[in-house]
Amino acid sequence: MAENTSKSVLDELVRGCEEVLLLDELKSKLKLGRPLRVKAGFDPTAPDLHLGHTVLINKLRQFQQAGHQVIFLIGDFTGMIGDPTGKNVMRQPLSEEEVQENATTYKEQIFKILDPAKTEIAFNSTWMAKKSAADMVKLASKHTVARMLERDDFDKRYKGGKPIAIHEFLYPLIQGYDSVELKCDMELGGTDQKFNLLVGRELQKESGQEPQVIMTMPILEGYTQGPEKMSKSLNNYIGITDSPNDMFGKIMSVDDEKMWRYFDLLSFRSISEIESLKKEVKDGANPRDIKFLLAKEIIERFHDKQAADAAQADFIQRFQKGAMPDDIPEKEIQAADGNIAIGNLLKEAGLVGSTSEAMRMIKQGAIKIEGNKVDDPKLILEKGMSAVFQVGKRKFAKVTIT
Repeated sequence: MAENTSKSVLDELVRGCEEVLLLDELKSKLKLGRPLRVKAGFDPTAPDLHLGHTVLINKLRQFQQAGHQVIFLIGDFTGMIGDPTGKNVMRQPLSEEEVQENATTYKEQIFKILDPAKTEIAFNSTWMAKKSAADMVKLASKHTVARMLERDDFDKRYKGGKPIAIHEFLYPLIQGYDSVELKCDMELGGTDQKFNLLVGRELQKESGQEPQVIMTMPILEGYTQGPEKMSKSLNNYIGITDSPNDMFGKIMSVDDEKMWRYFDLLSFRSISEIESLKKEVKDGANPRDIKFLLAKEIIERFHDKQAADAAQADFIQRFQKGAMPDDIPEKEIQAADGNIAIGNLLKEAGLVGSTSEAMRMIKQGAIKIEGNKVDDPKLILEKGMSAVFQVGKRKFAKVTIT
């Protein structure tokens, strides 16, 4: 029984993760008979978190519920460098004031998921700000330029003739050194953080510590169709401070296949519960009704049950019954030569991010004018027209062509 329980706990801890380095080490650490110190770091580069960020925080919660000590590290020092991961250009550092303001909001938001009484909050400026220039030189000596260029993003920038600043090489070293200071048994990060997490293992070995186990989590895709990661810059994110109605509508826009990925990475339901829901769909249940459960669960987490119930009722009234929102924004679009192509209009109205996205949405049957589906991607609209344009289930604008 104890062995089954242990396996069940391990299954939950590794649920949804991309990779565990090394799984045998994790199993050995779990047998130590003490709480593991489990860290995830977040640079406060923006004032608000979205559901993509919470994938790691949810995993911290699972470790917390299993009795381990979780550490939410706010990279207020590294945030002033700027994480170069995945960047093909040099990232602009934030000011100390911006970092501190964002860090304050992070602390407020994470406790909607984590237990504040059982969460250790750490700031890496606590130790990094005390480092002398000699200390930084010593830290820099722990890694070579050749090893740094093994990182895919650095390698591409170097071969492409794009500049790499010296301080960007310091970022993985400082992130790795955080694990030394915190004596971490384990560190969580996105798949794009694997290089940085491995640096932490190396620095711990050099410091005489048992190296941390690494767990990488998938990068959550945005709620719109397509494989792009959830990002504010791509306008496909669900913010944890979004209104209940916005959260509900965005979650309901997630396609049926991606819905299960959201369940795995965002839901607090057990593995067995999710498998039961999958069986219901396989046996004929409407995926929409299962998606209702996910939307309500997430809204309850960041708002409350009453708000979740009201958001579902509003969604049913507006979208399942074909009703349009009461607060449709109005736009005036100028037409050159007296007319404008549908793709250009949708882009200028802010309903799509690009004309190529407009073409893709038309092919998917997701564009409507006054409730009528648009089939022609070459449609030309004339000056003087005024109508309600709809993209997908949630985006509306009343556009007048002048």
